[in-house]
Amino acid sequence: MTLRALTLVPDPLLRQVAEPVADIDDTIRTLLSDMAETMYDAPGIGLAAPQVGICQRVIVMDCAPDDSPPELWKMVNPEIISRSDETSKLEEGCLSIPNYTGEVIRPTEVVVQYHDEAGTEKEMTATGLLAACVQHEIDHLDGILFTDYLSKLKRDMIWRKILKETRGR
Repeated sequence: MTLRALTLVPDPLLRQVAEPVADIDDTIRTLLSDMAETMYDAPGIGLAAPQVGICQRVIVMDCAPDDSPPELWKMVNPEIISRSDETSKLEEGCLSIPNYTGEVIRPTEVVVQYHDEAGTEKEMTATGLLAACVQHEIDHLDGILFTDYLSKLKRDMIWRKILKETRGR
């Protein structure tokens, strides 16, 4: 396993729609393992392939509490097939937008269809933090960032600071 460099905003790759994975082979399995290692090292609770410079529909997540054993999810071509009408608001951050957070309103429960690393089609029902995390990561696959859900004022404030930091590098 290898730690991969994180892609940071304003990299345009983060705004691209990721390509579906045609074949789950050793390259994809290695990507999944590398992404998990990178996510844990960051540390974070989710990571999408575009965040490590790969524009494919692959995500990893682990939303287990710190005092619990890991609950690693590896998903290829995840797709939300249903959403609850009920919503909840959670504070979100992003490894590609370090040091910034915002309150995002999302459906409280989602059902996701995906393939695991063996190529088996699976379905998960997610609630709470796991639901927010899987929606956040699938958004990455569609070129959407959590800041897109914030008020214009909050979003503009974050982006002004990010652009100023970027110019300073």
